[in-house]
Amino acid sequence: MDTVKALHIIFVVTWFAGLFYIFRLFVYHAEAQENKEELEREILIKQYKIMEWRLWYIITWPSAILTLIWGVSLLCFNPSYLTQPWMLLKLFFVVCLFAYQVLGQRIFKNLYENRRTYKAYHMRMLNEVSTLVLIAVVFLVVRKDELSWVWGVLSILGIGLILTFAIRAYANFRKRRSEL
Repeated sequence: MDTVKALHIIFVVTWFAGLFYIFRLFVYHAEAQENKEELEREILIKQYKIMEWRLWYIITWPSAILTLIWGVSLLCFNPSYLTQPWMLLKLFFVVCLFAYQVLGQRIFKNLYENRRTYKAYHMRMLNEVSTLVLIAVVFLVVRKDELSWVWGVLSILGIGLILTFAIRAYANFRKRRSEL
């Protein structure tokens, strides 16, 4: 069982690494579409498509699938986890993460086919979703039932607000810098 747990953790890490980076590439891709001159835009977008395809299909999707396989295997070894509230909440976040991955698939497809989906600012906001899920899941797994639901929800909302303000501040900073 320890080997299965180790494999689950390894693929969770690689899945999150893929999600963190693919959404960052989506930000850069959207910025190139919005802000670059034609020649530079063509060169950048061609390179982003190569990087996005490799990351998405060689790392992110396989890691997501292997995370799911090893996670289900762990639940088969210890089905009593399914009676624990922290695990049910963790599984809710995992479902949310797969929904986020499906959204990423739609964005990937649209960008690959040269269709604009979201502005760079919105991509920056989407880029932070996996961070919030990671924080929530790690605290759930480590602290289990020690955390109250109220503090957990307030913490996630607080972190989300902080990230939102940070993204807006950065956008304003970049705008002012480009006006100089």
